[in-house]
Amino acid sequence: MFVAKVTGSLVATQKVDSMVGQKLMLVEPYRVEERREEKKPRLVGTGRTFVAVDTVGAGTGEFVLIVQGSSARMTPETKNMPVDAAIIGIVDTVHVGQECVFRKE
Repeated sequence: MFVAKVTGSLVATQKVDSMVGQKLMLVEPYRVEERREEKKPRLVGTGRTFVAVDTVGAGTGEFVLIVQGSSARMTPETKNMPVDAAIIGIVDTVHVGQECVFRKE
């Protein structure tokens, strides 16, 4: 699992039958980085982009939990679908040590 930010959506009108009706989102993985000047951890984007099936109703700008590979096909919504990444949760807070590096507003 990893944390990512939803950056947009994707529409594909031609796709396999099992994918019809599935919401596809563009996500950018994030990582925790400590800034030396501030001595505080923060979330920063990696610059990579993935397409993930949304199983929880996430929206653009939200931080989400992503699973990849065979784990992406283990939800009731994605079982037997040709997916490699799925959004399985919406993040409320992220803490690193004693610091809160993200809080959903």
